[in-house]
Amino acid sequence: MEQRIGSSSQPLEGAGFDPAFVPGLTSPVSGETADAEPADAVGATGTDEPTDTAEAAGKAGEAEGTAGEAEETAGEETPDGPVFEAADRRARIVADHRGVRLSLDDQACEFRWDEIGAVETESPRFGKRFTVTVHTPDRRWYPIEIEATSRASFAEWDEQLDAVMDEYFEDEAPQAEEAEPAESD
Repeated sequence: MEQRIGSSSQPLEGAGFDPAFVPGLTSPVSGETADAEPADAVGATGTDEPTDTAEAAGKAGEAEGTAGEAEETAGEETPDGPVFEAADRRARIVADHRGVRLSLDDQACEFRWDEIGAVETESPRFGKRFTVTVHTPDRRWYPIEIEATSRASFAEWDEQLDAVMDEYFEDEAPQAEEAEPAESD
């Protein structure tokens, strides 16, 4: 009698375990690695030496990348209005002229102001965890909890976030003054 040592179950496949299983759900993965040279960078002689045009394109790309990073950091340093920022040892939330950015450990997401349906804050009756939830128009929500050093910072954070929301968030509800006046006889 022959017996196997270990598990006899096969790994499961499907969308429940691998989101890439559903076509179109994730972006396609290219066969090349990030540090591999593109196929057109190989010289015409078949050697692995890159051609002059490939070198020039690579240097131009590097120059564009550094210039873009410089512009981006310059834009971050001089925001036009109020900025809300709260962080603890794991989580971080930033709301400014670009939108709302949430990060927890190594995961991060960014929402532009036109992608946000509502921003909700909640401070517990007991404890020191301040919760900010970003709601999107497609009925999804993204909560994040920030641990405060003291409960006194909850009021300060609420005021700062309200100032940012008042400045950048545009509510698309119709205004009362836009309603047509009633016709008189």
